Amino acid sequence: MRIGKQDNAFTAIATADAESITVRGSDLCRDLIGKVGFTDYFWLLVTGTRPTSVQTAAMDACLVAIAEHGLVPSVQAARMTLAAAPEAWQGAMAAGLLGMGTVVAGSSEVAGRYIAEVLLASRSKGITLDEAAIQSLQALKSARKKVPGLGHPQHSAGDPRADRLIAVAAELGIAGYHIRTLQALAAHAPGIIERPLPINVSGAIPAVILDAGWPIEALKAVPILARTAGLAAHLFEESQRSIGFILSHNADLAISYDGERPALQPTEDRSEAQT
Repeated sequence: MRIGKQDNAFTAIATADAESITVRGSDLCRDLIGKVGFTDYFWLLVTGTRPTSVQTAAMDACLVAIAEHGLVPSVQAARMTLAAAPEAWQGAMAAGLLGMGTVVAGSSEVAGRYIAEVLLASRSKGITLDEAAIQSLQALKSARKKVPGLGHPQHSAGDPRADRLIAVAAELGIAGYHIRTLQALAAHAPGIIERPLPINVSGAIPAVILDAGWPIEALKAVPILARTAGLAAHLFEESQRSIGFILSHNADLAISYDGERPALQPTEDRSEAQT
């Protein structure tokens, strides 16, 4: 990815004049508003091309799968922010989105790049997906690193969201090499890592959406957009019946202080004080 100055300053996303607004080569008012769904528009905005019906269905499934998963840390951060600043929806939303990193939600990008790396190793070395998966898993074990896209602390028997997404991809006819790579990793990981490691939703999302034709550089946009919808729901509920301070209070009760204490002051000699 290139970061820095361009030789020429251009954008191909949108422009406007006194009479019209153009987005990705289409007239916003004439061609898009009221004529395309938001998922189609999202795909068009990011890639510059309109999605096929299959691509739309795949993206819809991924967005629905990751939009909401309860009071995860990013949601708690957003709700507590709104409780402290009820006028600042944008601040609360930002607090939730900033909490999406390599462990929660943003892990889809990490998993997607890992899947692509194993797939590339298979092709460049002329070995099977199973062989590439085994080599990669052995390297991760030696380095004592986690396997991106596999395992879940709550859904240890298998992430139902992941299972459904892979089934949807099969129904749509788009299950390809990224899903096969993920499945190869899932097949060999338990024996090599020596513990259950089912496919999780953060592995299924990139596998499905990459097979659908989504650019790997824009993977992080998918969970960010989805979780924005979930955060909106939590912030609206927080504005109606607040639990932000309850969350904060219970966290305070659940955590014990183990730092240093101030030195005890010497007891005052009462006899001297009376003389």
